Amino acid sequence: MAKTKILWTDDEIDLLRAHIIFLQGKGFEVVTANNGSDAVELVKTNFFDIIFLDENMPGLSGLQTLNEIKTIDPNVPVVMITKSEEEDIMDEAIGSKMADYLIKPVNPNQILLSIKKNVDQRRLVTQRTTSAYQSEFSKIGMQISDQLSFDEWVEVYRKLVFWELELSSSEDSAMDEVLKMQKSEANNSFAKYIRNNYQGWFDGHQNNRPMLSVDIFKEKIIPLVDAGNKVFVLVIDNLRYDQYRVLATILTNYYHIEEEELYCSILPTATMYARNAMFSGLMPSEIEKLYPELWDDDDNEGHKNRHEQELLQKQLTRRGKKYKLFFEKITNVKGDKKMTDFLGSILQSDLSVMVVNFVDMISHARTEMDMIKELASDESAYRSLTLSWFNHSSLLDLVKLLAENKVKVVLTTDHGSIRVENAHKVIGDRETNTNLRYKLGRNLNYKSKMIYEVKHPATVHLPSRNVSTSYIFATNTDFFAYPNNYNYFAQYFRNTFQHGGISLEEMIIPVVTMTPKG
Repeated sequence: MAKTKILWTDDEIDLLRAHIIFLQGKGFEVVTANNGSDAVELVKTNFFDIIFLDENMPGLSGLQTLNEIKTIDPNVPVVMITKSEEEDIMDEAIGSKMADYLIKPVNPNQILLSIKKNVDQRRLVTQRTTSAYQSEFSKIGMQISDQLSFDEWVEVYRKLVFWELELSSSEDSAMDEVLKMQKSEANNSFAKYIRNNYQGWFDGHQNNRPMLSVDIFKEKIIPLVDAGNKVFVLVIDNLRYDQYRVLATILTNYYHIEEEELYCSILPTATMYARNAMFSGLMPSEIEKLYPELWDDDDNEGHKNRHEQELLQKQLTRRGKKYKLFFEKITNVKGDKKMTDFLGSILQSDLSVMVVNFVDMISHARTEMDMIKELASDESAYRSLTLSWFNHSSLLDLVKLLAENKVKVVLTTDHGSIRVENAHKVIGDRETNTNLRYKLGRNLNYKSKMIYEVKHPATVHLPSRNVSTSYIFATNTDFFAYPNNYNYFAQYFRNTFQHGGISLEEMIIPVVTMTPKG
């Protein structure tokens, strides 16, 4: 491993010989200069991990030398050392993006601490994070192998997301692979759990089913409005729990997280089913039966969610609620630019709902555009792109205004997504739908043992096109491809983010109640 290379510049460098010997004894390589001009020339021809710079030198001052150095290497951490404690000098140094600021006389341990903070921090964080995850690895593995309840699966998923976010800031790629393997193991076990329990949630004999899509307004939103709150429901389509966690770092500047729960999306984990179930408070087969004019066929790509407002209004009417309702759907960037324009309507309403499709648009664009594939090349980059969008969107401006106006916010989603890797051949007739994570049709032919098949859709409250219709769901990172041009489509869709099937990422999703700060 290469030594950390230090440049120490001081016009009285000979008086610092004891400090330099101390650092060399700790394994550091120390290069010295006794004036700013020499320091600048050394930076031009050498790479330094950190620079210590005396503020008060003849010729180029410390701050002047700093400016020269930053034009050559803007990323090198520079620590200013000075005799002066005057506030204007400290402000100027901090404003010049100093890495640290030390007052003479300094002792060797202060220097060592500054090096560790500015050079070794990432390595030390990586070591601590890796060690901590290693100690948790076997505990999580034992949990995964148990017969878990849904609440216990939520606990496992929270832990996996926590470590995914922790390890994403470290430099240990080996541990990333270990975590990926553990997530895959967890998803295989979770798929078995769903196969064994999902139908039982609807047979009338089990009362321990988790909160599902159909329960969100009844359990999480209507009670808030009935308590006299103005409530704004933000539905970000296709938002995974890990993506919410990075958005929360921004949201908590303006809101207290009153309650953060994870609920279960119904199957298929696709917008047409899960989001319509959320707004209607009904399972898909119930929507089709009660409101056939509001239910479109699965292959009607352009109109799967055009009746959300009507379905929500019908749910409120069924429950005897006469709220003044505001509803808006943002489906493109042009619409995003006008979000703050809705503030007046929101403040005049009892319940406001906004559906924002931007994360889902990123997911689809990543499949179709090489540039987006590069920007969201892996899970960490996908989260980063989501955070960047939110940080620069007018949605954040609207959230700030809502906080100022004491509006309570419920943030949720309809389903998540998973990065798919393994293609499986499925043969179906011409009426079989096109989704990569689930299929419905007659006489579906497949070989994979990891598929969850529902031969009688009515048992899980899904609509049927005819008496022989069945549904199949992909699990873990699998996806479906037709035999025609199989190799092309298998390659084209591999490593894209998809939804509709069974995985922790798609099914266990956030519903978060937030109260304005202050």
